[in-house]
Amino acid sequence: MTTIKIDDKEYDTETMTEAAKNQLIHMQTIDMEINRLNMQLAIHQTARAAYGNALKQELENPGTIQMNGGKPN
Repeated sequence: MTTIKIDDKEYDTETMTEAAKNQLIHMQTIDMEINRLNMQLAIHQTARAAYGNALKQELENPGTIQMNGGKPN
């Protein structure tokens, strides 16, 4: 028996209607997309921090960053 918990109440997925099962599938799909987007956000935040550090370094010590195609090496 597989159950899910919503608002502190457990539901048996084996006894759900098809409509309820479809809604559950949609919720699971959305949860996966939210997780994917959160990973993308973390990647972009890390990149932003790296560019910020490079900018600070360049502002404090001009000419220290070597550019390769518009991107710091």
